[in-house]
Formats: sequence, C-alpha cells, structure tokens
Amino acid sequence: MDAETRARITQDIERALAGGPLVVTATVTSGGDPPIATPGDKMLVRRDGGRIGTLGDAALDDAVHEVALTVFTDFPRVIMQTLYFGRDGRAVTRRSQAHAGDAELMIQLFEAPARLVVIGAGHVGLAVATLGDFVGFDITVLDDREEFANRERFPMAEAIYDGDTTAALDAMTFDERTYVVLVSRGHKQDEDALRHVVGRGAVYVGMIGSRRRTATVIQHLAEEGLDMEALDAVSTPVGLDLGAETPEEIALSILSEIVMLRRGGSGGRMREQRAPIRWPVR
Repeated sequence: MDAETRARITQDIERALAGGPLVVTATVTSGGDPPIATPGDKMLVRRDGGRIGTLGDAALDDAVHEVALTVFTDFPRVIMQTLYFGRDGRAVTRRSQAHAGDAELMIQLFEAPARLVVIGAGHVGLAVATLGDFVGFDITVLDDREEFANRERFPMAEAIYDGDTTAALDAMTFDERTYVVLVSRGHKQDEDALRHVVGRGAVYVGMIGSRRRTATVIQHLAEEGLDMEALDAVSTPVGLDLGAETPEEIALSILSEIVMLRRGGSGGRMREQRAPIRWPVR
C-alpha cells in the first residue's frame, strides 16, 4: 500500500473516531496458501459504499466490500471480527468452517464512543457517570444545581450543564449512539426532562423510579399527546433486576441493561449456557 492511500485511510478513521461517518476497514492477516492477498494490505469501506485501497485481488475486494456494508447495519454492533475468505468469495466467521488456504482478514468498525447523558447529578447520577466512563462512554451530565453539577464532582464528564436542564436538552442532538438516563431528584424533574428527550432519536432512554411513579409520568406525557410508541420504548423502571439497593448497585443495574441491549445479550446467568456435567466423572 502506498503512503498516500494509507494516509487517506488514517484520515477517515480519525474522522470517524471524532464523530464523523462510520467506516469499516479490512486488514489481511494471512494471505492464504497459495496467497491471494498480502498480509498488511488494507481496504476501507464507507457507509455510502465508497472504498479506499485494495487487497490485491478484485474478487476478494468485492467479497470484503459486501461484508463490510453489512457491518454498518448489524445490531448489536460488532466492533472487531476475524473472517476467512475463499477464492470463490465465500466468507465464514470460524476457523473450523474455513477451507485450507483461505485468506484471513480482520474486519474493524470505527465510530466515536457512545454518549451517556445522565440527567441528575445526585448520588445515583454520580455512580452512573463513574461506571459509564469506566466502560467507555463519553459522559454528559445535567442538573439545575451548580453545587452538584460541577467539574470537581464529575471530572470524567465531557460536558456538564448546571442551569436550565430542559433548555440544555433542547440544544442537544440525539442519535443512535446516545443513551439517556434520567436519575434526577424528583418526579417533576424527570417528567420535564423526559418531555424534552423522548422521540428525538436516542437509542435508549431509561428513567429511574417505582412502577407507580414512572407509570404516572408516562401517563401524563401520553395525555399531552407525545408519541405512544416512543413513550412505550422508555426503559422504566430502569435497569436489570439485580436486587440493587445502593447508588453503586443501582448504577450497575442500569449499565448492565444498557450493555446488554447494546451488545445483544440476554441478561441471563452465563452458567445456564454451560454444558451439563456428566456423571460419573471419569
């Protein structure tokens, strides 16, 4: 690969990581035997179908291009995977399914980190922001109390809003990378915030509270004429049923639900997926 092509690929990756259009790259890790590609060769595919670079074989380029386009729409997101390509364009995900001599490629999706918008800067909000930052989210915090929403309390946050929460929400853009958690101090604050969030494109909106309290909020907004489908999609009461009690446990419950939905998990115990133990053990 020449220096100019490598530079163009690098620029597109950096743009994607900064919040620009998503891109997928394919990098040859093993060219096959006999080789159909050279290790280190790289091709980048844009969401609109455009491509930069070549893997050195037209049929392989086309096969990889087709696979790369599906990565943009796959849910849950697959950030990195290894695929095996045959000379006939066949692609498989497992080495056991590959044929002898298939080329091995690493497929990577590049996108900006997901954003976690935490509405409420109290004890639960702080725990949610801390854990969210730990698992890789960009954190935005909103609260109308400056003594809570400040840089000293939330050093991990990319952005902090300490004034009119609804005005700040109206100024924001929500998209498929935005996860919103409402953990403010009261019924009125949550209802006001939800009114300015729901139906605006966030991939996830979750609101803390008892079943009775959250049902009341949803009912009020439905009576105001907000979209019923969008209201029904709100995750409330928020989180997985972990029996959580402390702010940190509640944050774990909320982030567990978000990660489960983002990665396509079931929320069940992993031990339930293990093979049964055969007795007697020999």
